[in-house]
Amino acid sequence: MFLTKGLAFAISQIGSRYMYSCQARGVPPNKQVLSALSKAKLKKARHEVSSLVILLDDIKDTDFHPLLDLLTEADLSEIDAVDIINRSVCILSWEYLLALVRASSRKLRVVDLQDILFGKDFLLDLAQHGLPCQVLNLRSSHFRKLNMIGNFTRMHTLNLDFSASLTNFRQDCFICMPNLKFLSLCETRITNLWTTTAALAKLPSLLELRFQNFLQDDAAQKHAASDRRNAYWDSDHMENSIHDEAPSVSGENIMYRLFNEEDQYLNNTDMNLDVSSETEDSSDDSEVDFSSQDRETSFMELLPDVPPGWEDLVNLQNEVSFGTLEMQDDEEPFFRLSDTRLPYITPKKCISRNPSPICFEKFYREYMIASLPDLKILDNLPIRKVDREKAELIFSQKFEHLPYKRMYKESVVSILQKREIKANHTHGFSPRRKSHYFYSRSLSAAKVGSVAWPALRPLSIVGTTARDDRRSYRPRQFEYHPSDASLMVFGTLDGEVIVINHESEKIVSYIPSLGAMNSVLGLCWLKNYPSKVIAGSDNGSLRLYDIRLMPTTATGSHQSAGSIMFDDFDQLTSVHVNSTDELFLASGYSKHVALYDISSGRRLQVFDDMHREHINVVKFAHHSPSIFATSSFDRDVKLWDLRQKPNQPCYTALSSRGNVMVCFSPDDQYLLVSAVDNEVKQLLAVDGRLHLDFSITSTGSSQNYTRSYYMNGRDYVISGSCDEHVVRICCAQTGRRLKDVSLEGKGSGASMFVQSLRGDPFRDFSMSVLAAYIRPSSNSEIVKVNLLASSDQDKGHSYPRHSPPLFSSGG
Repeated sequence: MFLTKGLAFAISQIGSRYMYSCQARGVPPNKQVLSALSKAKLKKARHEVSSLVILLDDIKDTDFHPLLDLLTEADLSEIDAVDIINRSVCILSWEYLLALVRASSRKLRVVDLQDILFGKDFLLDLAQHGLPCQVLNLRSSHFRKLNMIGNFTRMHTLNLDFSASLTNFRQDCFICMPNLKFLSLCETRITNLWTTTAALAKLPSLLELRFQNFLQDDAAQKHAASDRRNAYWDSDHMENSIHDEAPSVSGENIMYRLFNEEDQYLNNTDMNLDVSSETEDSSDDSEVDFSSQDRETSFMELLPDVPPGWEDLVNLQNEVSFGTLEMQDDEEPFFRLSDTRLPYITPKKCISRNPSPICFEKFYREYMIASLPDLKILDNLPIRKVDREKAELIFSQKFEHLPYKRMYKESVVSILQKREIKANHTHGFSPRRKSHYFYSRSLSAAKVGSVAWPALRPLSIVGTTARDDRRSYRPRQFEYHPSDASLMVFGTLDGEVIVINHESEKIVSYIPSLGAMNSVLGLCWLKNYPSKVIAGSDNGSLRLYDIRLMPTTATGSHQSAGSIMFDDFDQLTSVHVNSTDELFLASGYSKHVALYDISSGRRLQVFDDMHREHINVVKFAHHSPSIFATSSFDRDVKLWDLRQKPNQPCYTALSSRGNVMVCFSPDDQYLLVSAVDNEVKQLLAVDGRLHLDFSITSTGSSQNYTRSYYMNGRDYVISGSCDEHVVRICCAQTGRRLKDVSLEGKGSGASMFVQSLRGDPFRDFSMSVLAAYIRPSSNSEIVKVNLLASSDQDKGHSYPRHSPPLFSSGG
């Protein structure tokens, strides 16, 4: 029974109706509900905000129907707000819970839940249908990706702090939240600056964002917290900041602590505080992890696959000095508190608490500020005019807004029209006619700029044996073909060599291990004889194969036709053929390099003690048949010339860490050197002088082996490391970062790491990545990445090609 329009139930009336509903259903009234009604009535009598606070810990399934009636009628009553709180336990079924939180569609204010208690179906329903609340707090949510598509139009505050499974956002996860102003994501696993800002840019009302808590020394912190508490308590508005008191050791926020003091909270506060623990959530039915039940577990403990050394990085960056941050005279503080002389606005030293990994990216704060121009507060620190000016300067120096130095986005149609009419300018006057390369680069820039989540497609490498048993392979190394854009060769951990058409995903040639090879670590195509490939394994076996003479499936017989055996090179890690296909070099876990003659199959010479430690990779130049480079874990990179009977290198370049690999740019103008833990540099090949240091953030791990190659000829550099799940893309001429691509494994807890990678020599802004899972039971995958296509599009095979083709290879 409902009142007519314009009238409102008194709180005592809906209390009586609740008692009647309980009696009609034969259940006793819930004491907590009666207490909540009594406290709401008392607040109304004191002319305070009368909030009805329902604590789910005390609600059972038998209480559901009377409580549902009560909450339904709350919209038509004198109650000002309904808050539904779950502190630690809840025996109410998730279907009943969702019905309760959706019953009060106009008065529902705060929903504070520990969602791990309710399971995957609860999260899916929540994400798909939404909630009518203003504040949503999902403590320790176990989403992997945020994908909210329901109705969240009333929500202004969202908190997913301590959601240790959350790594990324779906493209449109925030478009259903037009009024969201405050978002907190502390101690999540979010890392990618590009996809994060692309998702957050779709929040038109976002004012405050937090990936970490910046705190000061204890005295200043206490003073600021006291001011904020008084302001919250006295406020009559719901749209306050998500700032909270300094977190406790366990990382809990003020809202959660106050709920633990239920009586004090209900009697002395009105929940108008702007709750720092409000969160929103989104669900992926294949990527929700409910393995952890411990709310107090720290971020590190929840992440068993955190790369070694990451803990040290957290400790190193735990205290961050920002100098003196003073509010400009012409700027009005965003937050209005009782004392405008807030010590935390001008801190000399800030302490970072509960940071997400994204906070350790170089220039994180500047990137976020430059990318989100309407943001007012980041990580509890106000964004001032001087901060924004600095951020714009840093962004222009360290990041590429669009490829090929394009400064603004253009539509593909506009660029095509200008190309057809041979337009002399795009924006502004240009006296020179644009070349074909100008337009092709503009097209690429337009496509890359419109794709925040590039297309990633794992190759389906499934073969057929002689017994018709379907089996999957375990790739360990791969190389694109130098002249056929559709072919790729990969070697496996089981010693097989397989040539695949990576466009159709059909096996072209299958070469079994022949009982001689272990993991295939070295592969190199011959350029003048494109049907031939050299393969070397870690047990030293070296062979030359002609793929025209090899079957497409395993036949069960050991075939040696079309193959040439070379003398073994023990503990081999790398092979490379020179530009004339006459010679190749082999290196490995030794200080020596061996030179082989391909036509005769003989080993010509072993160059002893070329380095002080083992030589991981050796590479010939692309155009000079006698020039080659070696990279060693002794930290040296050396250039050699066979014509000088290499007793002494042409020059030596030093890295600060052990070198993992080296390669020449396609035109041999540069050497790209990758050392342990993201030390990536570009040297002038002529004399070894430093040309660029790409300044990629280190993790602190001595086992974080980094590999880098060229993409789009020598225009861009792609870099990845074996302790990280991200591929970084940088301009090879300026060093500026263009984009990061994050790899995502299948299923919860299936973290992927970059084992190797190659730029596609035929397709602009395309590459393949050999990604390994942390789980020993999971096979590695070759993942094709197309930066010109969106992940929500059909991952077809229409890629723009270079003209002429460029060759890229590596050990």
